[in-house]
Amino acid sequence: MSTNPPGQARRTPAPPKGTVGIGQPEPVASPVFRENAKKQLQNTLMRRNMKHATTTIRNKRLLRVAEVPNWDEVRAQGAGLKDRVARHLDYYLAMAEENLIKAGAQVHWAKDAQEANQIIVSLVKAKGVDEVVKIKSMATQEIEMNEALEAAGIAAWETDLAELIVQLGHDRPSHILVPAIHRNREEVREIFNREMGRYGTPPPKNMPNDPPVLAGAARVHLREKFLRAKVGISGGNMIIADTGTMVIVESEGNGRMCLTLPETLISVVGVEKIIPSFDDLEVFMKLLPRSSTAERMNPYTSMWSGVTPGDGPQEVHVVLVDNGRTKVLDDPEGRFVLRCIRCSACMNKCPVFERVGGHAYGSVYPGPIGIALTPLMRGIDSPIDKSLPFACTLCCACDDVCPVKIPLSDIIVHNRNRVADKKRHDIHPHLETTVMIPADWAFKKAKHFELVQKAVSIASGIAFKNKDYLGPMPWPASPWTRARDIPAPPVESFRSWWAKNRGGAK
Repeated sequence: MSTNPPGQARRTPAPPKGTVGIGQPEPVASPVFRENAKKQLQNTLMRRNMKHATTTIRNKRLLRVAEVPNWDEVRAQGAGLKDRVARHLDYYLAMAEENLIKAGAQVHWAKDAQEANQIIVSLVKAKGVDEVVKIKSMATQEIEMNEALEAAGIAAWETDLAELIVQLGHDRPSHILVPAIHRNREEVREIFNREMGRYGTPPPKNMPNDPPVLAGAARVHLREKFLRAKVGISGGNMIIADTGTMVIVESEGNGRMCLTLPETLISVVGVEKIIPSFDDLEVFMKLLPRSSTAERMNPYTSMWSGVTPGDGPQEVHVVLVDNGRTKVLDDPEGRFVLRCIRCSACMNKCPVFERVGGHAYGSVYPGPIGIALTPLMRGIDSPIDKSLPFACTLCCACDDVCPVKIPLSDIIVHNRNRVADKKRHDIHPHLETTVMIPADWAFKKAKHFELVQKAVSIASGIAFKNKDYLGPMPWPASPWTRARDIPAPPVESFRSWWAKNRGGAK
């Protein structure tokens, strides 16, 4: 990253090695979640930060949701609207494009991450600038836009406070709503003191770790970037098809600065973010703030339609990105994941995510939504994607809190089935499928099962006499038994006990 003075080429902090984007999956040699989860569990500071943050958000959400007496009805409305869009996606996309163009926007279509980045880089280069300011956006993270701009010599300055913390810390986001959830205020102060001065206005000397002071330092640091930027880049929470209106909700106001100050605005939006009409916005404005930031209403709700002469950006581009979404739509069991409004409620409720953090998943989308969505969008060809569906206890807590009623646990099981089917057809044998061959024989007939029970009872009487639990066993059972307290098999099976004690009973 360059430390050149204003006006010369600037570079964003280099992304950490191994960053994986949805559009360009990086094959790895082993199931990354399993390895990363073990590593993250050793990070006690991260776990403490995660527990505090997710518990706070969960408790606040419960209060806000309780204020809506027909909450489940509103959830059902949101789910129904998203399903209607999915059934008629071509129709609503055509309507949105027509109305966006009428409002003065230019619409671009991108089939994948590479095509989207080519469009964005060419648009920025056409303006003759070497930097952009951007709003927090999952779509741009998904396509690795910052990295593509970096490779083209263009700095993409993150203006969301949490994203700024992550960027200056040469880190990766660990949450789709609160990217720096794994950091505490002391860590943020250290990052600001170490890095801010290298890329712009430094923080005040002897800065304390008080949140208002830290936010003030970020505000001053970003102000010069806002004022000189010629190009802004955003995502989009929704596109209203019948009016061609873009919608973004936020909590800080940095988004409003990016949307209004630059001369050119580029919005990168997934094709599933369409809602049919302006009237439908009411439903999602009830669901999204309460489920995401646990607020009745986001402090900043920005809506714009194309270009208004003399007011705001005079050149507006909308890049509609597929990047695997139509592939998800083709899956009858997985397509419901496209209802997602990126609120992160499922992550805040997930016991696995709370303990291992977002970095363990190796995916832009961590937590339950990530392990449901990512293997559907990226496929299950790499070990990292094969491992994701198993990063779940199937407690179904995510199903209960999802504001648009995505059956996340069902989709996760569906992804597990896909992984199992792929293993079944692999040329190389797998331990799991090998074990299932004798299991298949045992469960096919009652007589087979009875023989297995007798053999287990005899073995248990010899090997596990006077033992309540199985201890760590040798490979191949070691990965399972060393982490679990498994009851020793009983010497007498229920079938045997029943025949002996209730054999004559009807």
